[in-house]
Amino acid sequence: MTDLGRNHIAGEWVDGGAGTIPVTDPATGELVAQQALADAADVDRAVAAARACHASGVLTDMRPLERGRLVQRMGDVFRANADDIATLLTREQGKPLWEARGEVENAAKYFEYFGNQASTVEGKSIPLGAGYLDFTLMEPYGVSAQIIPWNFPLEIAARSIACGIATGNACVVKSSEMTPLSSGWFARAGEAVGLPKGALNVLTGYGHEAGAALASHPGIDMIVFTGSVATGQRIASAAAQSLIPCVLELGGKSAAVVHPDADLDGFLTSVRKGIFTNAGQVCSAMSRVVAHEDVHDEIADRMVALATSMSVGPGLERTAFGANMGPMVSEAQRDRAVRMVAEAEAAGAKVVTGGRPLNRPGAFMEPTVLTGVTPDMEIAQEEVFGPVVALIRWRDEDEAIRIANGTKYGLVAGVFTRDLDRAARAAGRLRAGQVFVNEWFAGGVETPFGGYGRSGYGREKGREALWNYVQTKNVAIRVS
Repeated sequence: MTDLGRNHIAGEWVDGGAGTIPVTDPATGELVAQQALADAADVDRAVAAARACHASGVLTDMRPLERGRLVQRMGDVFRANADDIATLLTREQGKPLWEARGEVENAAKYFEYFGNQASTVEGKSIPLGAGYLDFTLMEPYGVSAQIIPWNFPLEIAARSIACGIATGNACVVKSSEMTPLSSGWFARAGEAVGLPKGALNVLTGYGHEAGAALASHPGIDMIVFTGSVATGQRIASAAAQSLIPCVLELGGKSAAVVHPDADLDGFLTSVRKGIFTNAGQVCSAMSRVVAHEDVHDEIADRMVALATSMSVGPGLERTAFGANMGPMVSEAQRDRAVRMVAEAEAAGAKVVTGGRPLNRPGAFMEPTVLTGVTPDMEIAQEEVFGPVVALIRWRDEDEAIRIANGTKYGLVAGVFTRDLDRAARAAGRLRAGQVFVNEWFAGGVETPFGGYGRSGYGREKGREALWNYVQTKNVAIRVS
C-alpha cells in the first residue's frame, strides 16, 4: 500500500514537514510503519484545500440525497476492506482483533446512519401573519476541524466525518500520532467514492504542533475534539479567540450503581464490557462500581474471578469474542495506570487482584480490581484509562447517588436493578449525559452521546449530532 504512513491533502498523498515517526505494535514493539508528521505549513495547506472546496459550492450545491449516498458508500468501503483495516488497527493500537473488527463495523454504521440522515436536515416555516413569508435554512459552518484520539480512532473519526460531510462541511482531520495508519482508510474511502478534492483532508501530527495549529487556525469554522480535559481546555481557549463553536467530548469517571436486587450475572457481563474492553482505555468506561453493602462482597468475588479469568496477550492472537484483552497502547500509558494503582494502595485501598505489568514484553497490564476505595481517593476521582475498576460500598440510595455524582465528570452512568421505578428515579438524579440501565454501553450510533461538567459539551451520535455541524439562518420576506 504505497500511501501507508502518508498524509492526504487536497486529494493528494503527501509527506509531512515535521519528518516521520515510527508506529510500533504495543504487543511486540515491532515496527509497523513510518508515519509522516504534519507541521503548521501542512495544516495551512489542508485548511486552504477545505476552504476552497467549501467556497466552490461543490458540496452545498449537491442535492443532500446525493451527498448522503457518498457518505454511505464510504461505509461500504470500510466493510469491503474490514479484515485489512482491523488487522492494521490491532497492530498499531493493540486491541484484540475481534474488537478491531467491531470498531470497523461501527465506523461503517456511522457512515450508513448519517448518510441516511443527510436529506433530513431541514428548516421550518414560521407564521408571521398576512404579508410575510418566514422560513429557516440550516447551513453548514464551512470547514470542520476534527481532532481524533488514539483509543477508538475509527469510530470517533467516522462519526465526525460522516456528520460533517453529510451536512455539507469540508473536513480537516488530525489523527493521533499513535494510531495514524488505520486512519488513512478515511482518505482511501473518500477517493474510492469520488469525494471532491479538499472535502476530506487527513493528516497526522503531534498535538502541540499540528493539533495546536489546526485548533487556532483562522480558516476553520468549528472544532470537534475528543480527548483529555487539559487538551480540551486548550482547544476551547483557542476557539474562543476566534469565536467559533466546539464540540468537546472529554474524560469520564463513570459509576455503575448496583442495587441488591440486580441480576448479578448480567452485571458481570457489563463489567467485562465496561472496564476490560480496549484494556479500559475508554472515556465511558465503568471505572467505578458503587455497590450496596448487601451485595458488595459477592460482587467483589465475582469481579476478581472475572479479572483472573481474562486472557491477556497480543491482539492479533485474540480473534474471537470473549474474556480476553490486548495490551495498552503504550508502555507509558500502562506505567501511568500501574502508578495510580500503587498510589491508591498506599492511600488505603486494597488491590485484590492485578495492579501490575505482565511479566512479558509489551505494554500489558493485569486486569485490576480494587476494594476499600473511598469516594475521596484519587483513584475514585481521576480517570485511569486502563483496566482498573474501583469498588465502593453504599448503604442508602441517597448515598449511592451522591457517590456516583461526586466527581468533576459527568459522561455516562449506570444503574442495575430489577425495579424499574427505582431505575427511572436514579436515571433522573444521575448527573451524566447518558445513563445505562441494566446494560453498560446500551444504545448505539443512533443515541446521542456527550457529557456534563468537565466531560465536555455538545453531543455526538444520533440525530442530535447533526445540529453541531449546521447553523440556522432566518429569512423573513415582506410580500405584497
